[in-house]
Amino acid sequence: GIEAINWSIFTNDLVDNGLRNLLIGQFILALGAIILGVPIGMIAGIYLQEYSYGSKYAEFIRNLSDVMMSAPSIVIGVFVYAIVVNPVGHMNGWAGSIALAIMMIPIVVRTTDDMLGLVPKELREAGIALGVPKYKVIFDIIIKAAKVGITTGILLAFARIAGETAPLLFTSGNSQFFTLNMNQEFPSLTVAIYNLATMPNEELVKIAWAGAFILTVFVLIINLLGRYVIREKK
Repeated sequence: GIEAINWSIFTNDLVDNGLRNLLIGQFILALGAIILGVPIGMIAGIYLQEYSYGSKYAEFIRNLSDVMMSAPSIVIGVFVYAIVVNPVGHMNGWAGSIALAIMMIPIVVRTTDDMLGLVPKELREAGIALGVPKYKVIFDIIIKAAKVGITTGILLAFARIAGETAPLLFTSGNSQFFTLNMNQEFPSLTVAIYNLATMPNEELVKIAWAGAFILTVFVLIINLLGRYVIREKK
């Protein structure tokens, strides 16, 4: 894939033998997933650790999160297709982001839950003893103490969804053109790699390999960044 890397790959769309629309589309889908998935995952993790710790309900949610983390991505894609794509009658970018967000949520839930659980109880007790409301103790003390671990979990969740193809096959489709309208079929790098890699056209196969190389390097950087954050904390 390295030999196919050149400046035009980043400036031209797929119809002109480039990856610009696919790279931007992949970024927007992932950004949408982060906007949807991270707040939901963090709120759920905070609730499990700070408001429902030790209850059967909390244990059920933890077990459910563990199951969802190991769920095949294609199953999530089919699920979102049934509840989002099928009712509106066509694939769209929103469905793709929702599918990726569903994959992110259990990772963020478990990371937030576990990291908050590592914060010493003395910090909670000290804040409450000073008359600070519980929600302020959580957001101003507990989360700040666990922010490195939570951030690392979010980065790892982002790395997980960055290379996913199966959910997008059933949700966002395979637009070959540049667009910012998420109400219609949306371009994505992973789906394009899947389609182009088996094409009889040698130039398109080279583009697929270039996309695979770029994606691999990006995921590697995200993982290294997560490790760097952990190392700096230590």
